[in-house]
Amino acid sequence: MTIFGALIIFALIAVIAVQLGKVNDLAAKIRGEEAVMRAGNDSTGRWLVVFMVVFLVGCIYSAWYYRDYMLGYGPWEASSEHGKEVDSLFNVTLIFTGIVFVITHILLFWYAYKYRMQQGRKATFFAHDTKLELIWTAIPAVVMAFLVANGLVVWNNVMPDLGPEDKFLEIEATGYQFAWDIRYPGKDGKIGDKDFRLINMSNNPLGVNFNDKASMDDAILSGSDVIKLPVDSTVRVRITAKDVLHNFYLPHFRVKMDAVPGLPTYFIFKPTKTTAQMRQELSAYPEWNEPYDPADPEGPKRWEKFNYELACAELCGKGHYSMRRVVEIVSKEEYDAWAAGLPSFYKASIRGTDADPFKDQKLLDFEIEDRKAELDSTVDPLWSKLATGRDTTMTAEVLTLRLKYVFFDTGSNNLDALSNHELDYIAGLLKKHPHIRLEVAGHTDNVGDPAANRALSMGRATSVRDRLVSQGVAASRLVVNGYGDTKPMDTNDTEEGKAKNRRTELRVI
Repeated sequence: MTIFGALIIFALIAVIAVQLGKVNDLAAKIRGEEAVMRAGNDSTGRWLVVFMVVFLVGCIYSAWYYRDYMLGYGPWEASSEHGKEVDSLFNVTLIFTGIVFVITHILLFWYAYKYRMQQGRKATFFAHDTKLELIWTAIPAVVMAFLVANGLVVWNNVMPDLGPEDKFLEIEATGYQFAWDIRYPGKDGKIGDKDFRLINMSNNPLGVNFNDKASMDDAILSGSDVIKLPVDSTVRVRITAKDVLHNFYLPHFRVKMDAVPGLPTYFIFKPTKTTAQMRQELSAYPEWNEPYDPADPEGPKRWEKFNYELACAELCGKGHYSMRRVVEIVSKEEYDAWAAGLPSFYKASIRGTDADPFKDQKLLDFEIEDRKAELDSTVDPLWSKLATGRDTTMTAEVLTLRLKYVFFDTGSNNLDALSNHELDYIAGLLKKHPHIRLEVAGHTDNVGDPAANRALSMGRATSVRDRLVSQGVAASRLVVNGYGDTKPMDTNDTEEGKAKNRRTELRVI
């Protein structure tokens, strides 16, 4: 019914407009076409002058009223080192273009009034005026030369690349419909190589080349994960895209660069304000002390919920809006602690799969280092605690160390040379803690004869004991036992379960 009523109203408006047109035509015939035209021109000229005043006053007033919402003004001073130069460039450009804007609009509307058609006035035609043409060519040329030169100076300051001797954090941003994947370097501080031909949407969506060792400790943030960066640190962003044109846009830092498929770009900037500092600055403005949720006037204020953001500044499809990501700027110490906890994409998703170029290798360098760090953080403090005597509250599980990288030939007790990395490090810990005595226990799965399994497990435990002794551990501190398949820790009905049951353990006694 509402729609029907609206249609009737529109129809009536159309009828009125047509009737007014007919009345105007009739009046023109009565008063004469020329008189009507002059009256219309006079009216139009006056209203154009009125519009000019209202328009220019409105432009100036709105710019002043909303100044605290515009980048570069009020609380929106750039939060990056180079951003101040960009803001200065825009301000200088605004001064010149603003002057031209005001003058041209005054002339546009004033001339429409001053030179309106009047009785007895005749327009004068002249082909050219050399002096006038020189003026309106020379002045814009000089202004443009100044703006372009100033822009080139800022561009050269903002866009120089970094050399190997420079200290910086490099991350990689890959845009796609409709999200960003952010790749962080690991402990080596380097982002590894990638190749689009290696892209596999199931396990390697970025096409990371894991033959490059620098890639092995890289971490990848996807989805809605918060992007964290350290304050007062130079950040270099590799920027690319997988499908269509995107744009890497950090408005608060004055960072904006196209993400082009097949054409890597970059941007370098240094954040100068943490998220907490920016929130504190916003808290001084009345409009930012309003409730974040109007329905909850007692809830957090707008400034408390402020976040820097990464956006896509290209209309990349119907899901364009969803490419927004939160960016958090934190202290260097907080960033280092956070980055240390980022999981390696290779370790978490690639190692041991068909996409792993090293799947046939039992042990890689980083696994050795990780294992040493693991032993330092778990076994070393535990054995130190036991120096004052046995803690009866500790369970057998806590007191048991399962060897992770000890390998034997199939059906044999011959140690693979790769086993020496872990065993020799454990030998060093045992020499550091002479009060510790261990049972070296061998276990097998249930494949084969139980008596043979028991003998095999005993032989393997003995081989481990002998390696530890060869590294300076007293034999009297080590007791050897072979349990065969009598103490499984998982089911023997699956290959995964059997692999867990084939193990060698060191238990504090």
